Amino acid sequence: MTLRVGMVSLGCPKNLVDGEIMLGFIKDAGMIITSREQDADVLIINTCTFIDQAKEESINTILELARHKIKGNCRSIIVAGCLAQRYPQELLQEMPEIDGLVGTGFIGAIIEAINRTVAGERVALVGPPGYLHQAEQTRVLSTPPYTAYLKIAEGCDNRCSYCIIPDVRGPYRSRIMEDVLEEAKNLAGRGVKELILAAQDTTLYGKDICSRLTLPSLLAGMERIEELAWIRILYAYPTYLTEDLIEIMAGGSKICRYLDLPLQHASNTVLKRMSRHGDQDSYLRLVEKLRRRIPGITLRTSFIVGYPGETEAEFQELLEFMQQVKFDHAGVFIYSREEGTKAAEMAGQVPEDIKQKRWEKAMKLQQGISLSNNRGKIGETLTVLVTGVGKDNTYEGRTEGDAPGIDGQVYFKANKNLKCGDFVRVLIKGASWYDLNGELV
Repeated sequence: MTLRVGMVSLGCPKNLVDGEIMLGFIKDAGMIITSREQDADVLIINTCTFIDQAKEESINTILELARHKIKGNCRSIIVAGCLAQRYPQELLQEMPEIDGLVGTGFIGAIIEAINRTVAGERVALVGPPGYLHQAEQTRVLSTPPYTAYLKIAEGCDNRCSYCIIPDVRGPYRSRIMEDVLEEAKNLAGRGVKELILAAQDTTLYGKDICSRLTLPSLLAGMERIEELAWIRILYAYPTYLTEDLIEIMAGGSKICRYLDLPLQHASNTVLKRMSRHGDQDSYLRLVEKLRRRIPGITLRTSFIVGYPGETEAEFQELLEFMQQVKFDHAGVFIYSREEGTKAAEMAGQVPEDIKQKRWEKAMKLQQGISLSNNRGKIGETLTVLVTGVGKDNTYEGRTEGDAPGIDGQVYFKANKNLKCGDFVRVLIKGASWYDLNGELV
């Protein structure tokens, strides 16, 4: 009997790509991929372990899907990804529901894990991280057909004091440029119009291979792929944002005027404790340069509140910085104390109630900033990628300033039938904290 395999992928886009590669191996092995969890013989949970909430979600998902071993067809539960890489012994000892583990370095062993667990073995295929997929490998997209993530590198060398990623993903390893471009062409040939570049640090791309930063060259190659309309950059470390990169973003016809700059804080003393390489002045200069050189650019960032030792004065520095810069999008996260990191051992751990209050203040501030920025777009006509079709000629979509899943939407009416994946022009007539409203031009 042909095995039916289902997968739930949690966490970041980089993890999503890993899941799609595993599904490619499953497809090549002649197994049936199913989205109906109750029908699956094997269920794979591709997990995240970045912060406490991610770990809790991963554990809860494992327990929820394990019920199909009693009420459904499931014969095997396999846990893959960062949680499996980080806690292999603990998972096997404390969760009898799990039949197999596949670490981040053993993505290519997913078929072995399936076959052995279905045969009754309990396996742990976990070792040093280091897997890099290649363009020739089959990949089953789980995104809409017009959008795909393209992982250009794996691992991280930054060693921020709060982060466990270098331990579960290994050192920074860029994919060969020719291979990345080949995959980009393959995806475009399958109908992908929007490519979203992802890595732990996209701006460091190429440094480990040829001792120089080659993201600008990679973008130049992608600009020449005719079928592509949008190329979006995520996770751009501010220290490595070079003049060459700014120049190609400013002059490119397909590169979205959008940049995700995870700054994490604005107080120099907090940044130093975080082992971040930038400082507030350099951040301010960078933002000013980006807005001057790339008019209309949308800037997203992320901040951590409640970091060990964060004083009220340091938190106020962050709020003042946010008010000054007025990022278009900002994610605010409560510091999560992760064992194995330097920050976990630091003195001055901030009480949970104070962290929560600071998060609420920062989020309220950003909501006001976002609302003001969005209201400033009323009266503009923007290019929108159609992503949803409703009733009575109502649609939803995204501008080049909105990445899927994390930023806002544009809701609009049209006097003709559209389909997902179309690019249209929309006159903006209303705005809320996160979303825009308009009508087709």
